[in-house]
Amino acid sequence: MTSLLKPDVAALVLRLSLGSVLLAHSVYLKLMVFTLAGTAGYFESIGLPGGLAYFVFLAEAIGGIAIILGVKTRLFAALVIPVLIGATWAHSANGWVFSSAGGGWEFPLFLVAIAVVQVTIGSGKFALAADARS
Repeated sequence: MTSLLKPDVAALVLRLSLGSVLLAHSVYLKLMVFTLAGTAGYFESIGLPGGLAYFVFLAEAIGGIAIILGVKTRLFAALVIPVLIGATWAHSANGWVFSSAGGGWEFPLFLVAIAVVQVTIGSGKFALAADARS
C-alpha cells in the first residue's frame, strides 16, 4: 500500500466508525430499545423539549448513513457535531467514564473529536461521492 493510499483508508475507517456509532445510537438505542417516545420523555426529564428527540434521531440516522456511504461527508459530520455536543452535555453530570450509571461524557466528547477530524479530512476516495477537497 502506498503512502498516498493510507489517508484514503484512514478516511474510510473513520467514516465507517463514526457512521456506525451514529446509526447504533439512533436506530438501535433511540428507536428500538428506548423507543422514540421514551427518548422524548428522557429529553424532557433533563429539561429539553421532547420534540428535539425526533430531530436528534433523524440527524443521527441520516447523518450516519450519509457518512458511511461517503455522501456529503463533511456536511453531515459538521451537522452532527451540535448533536454530539448536546449528548456530551446530557451525560456531563454522570462523571467522566461512560460506564458510570447513566453514562459518562468521555464517549460523546470523543465522538465530537472524531466528527471534527472527519470534517477536516473529508470522505476520501473510497466514497460514493468524494468531497471536492479530499
